[in-house]
Amino acid sequence: MSMFCYQCQESSGNIGCSVSGVCGKNSEIASLQDDLVLQVKNFCAAHPSESARYGSLVSRSLFMTITNANFSAPQLRAQIARVITAGGLSGDHSGSGVLACADVDLRSLRELLTYGIKGIAAYISHAAVLGYEDAAVYAFMFRALGALTTELSQEQLLALVLECGEYAVKAMALLDQANTSTFGQPEYGKAKTGVGQRPGILVSGHDLLDLQELLEQSAGQGIDVYTHGEMLPAHFYPAFKKYSHLYGNYGNAWHKQGTEFAAFNGPILLTTNCLTPVRESYQGRLFTTGETGYPDIPHIADRPQGGHKDFSAIIALAKSCPPPTALEDGEISGGFAHHQVLALADKVIAAVKSGAIKRFIVMAGCDGRQPSRDYFREVAESLPKDTIILTAGCAKYRYNK
Repeated sequence: MSMFCYQCQESSGNIGCSVSGVCGKNSEIASLQDDLVLQVKNFCAAHPSESARYGSLVSRSLFMTITNANFSAPQLRAQIARVITAGGLSGDHSGSGVLACADVDLRSLRELLTYGIKGIAAYISHAAVLGYEDAAVYAFMFRALGALTTELSQEQLLALVLECGEYAVKAMALLDQANTSTFGQPEYGKAKTGVGQRPGILVSGHDLLDLQELLEQSAGQGIDVYTHGEMLPAHFYPAFKKYSHLYGNYGNAWHKQGTEFAAFNGPILLTTNCLTPVRESYQGRLFTTGETGYPDIPHIADRPQGGHKDFSAIIALAKSCPPPTALEDGEISGGFAHHQVLALADKVIAAVKSGAIKRFIVMAGCDGRQPSRDYFREVAESLPKDTIILTAGCAKYRYNK
């Protein structure tokens, strides 16, 4: 067995990937990610009182190890070195990897806690970029990760897993505060799914600040900018409505990017996950930034303190590319975040009282390659017309068009 990873639902046979990852990572990348997670745990155990100072380092490190984010061995090695140097660690690799724990029940709880903290790390990393941090969330991360370097009982692990859920909600609230304070409260609207006649830049991932800086730098350059995947919500934040060249949303969920990126014709920027193995048809047009990385793909450097990222290479390439090939021509509705729903409370209440609305359904989750994921669409189609569906996650692409 050259590796073992069961971090995502798509793992081989629903058991685990032991030769190479379904996501595309090889055994070297899997080993480096395991080592980075181990060094982060050791760092937190060695420096339990320094979570405020090093919280960003820890969260960004874990963010790099989530599924479909970073496939770059040099970037992972560099991050491992940063953690070891900052923590004064020995760099010992023993005990890395999922299978280091022999007891399957304890292993499951330990990994569930680790993956939960990775989710928290992704959210608070985005919030930190916008200047929002929570010392309590950082402190929990350090305490829980440090505890994972010790022997814990099932009861102790289960308590930490439940506490992780509590802090995950706090992390979501922090990110919501960061996004809405920076870009405004989302408002109901529609995003076009067709294409224009000008060259385009496609932005995928979740980093709204990257999108905003790219829009600022590309304004007036004869280029349109399109969102992809989970960047769709950007269209409904007030701050983005002033950019006339934010044309629309192109394509569907992450797993269709192989054909859709090829058809886009212009440069593509991956700000975060999800990135799948890169195809030759668009390899020369792909860029990564932030925690995302891929071999032989240009990486846009982090913004300097008080500055912004430099997207000039992407903009220059876009000017030499043909316009995107149309995949469809329609609209997607969105913007029904909690503030917008509350703003419409009187109308919603009236519709409920009249019987026009009889139920609310929240359909949340990630889309994937398996045909069985059509379950999301089948449920949506089976619901009566008096149902309001609230979406979360890229599974929305199964039924939002």
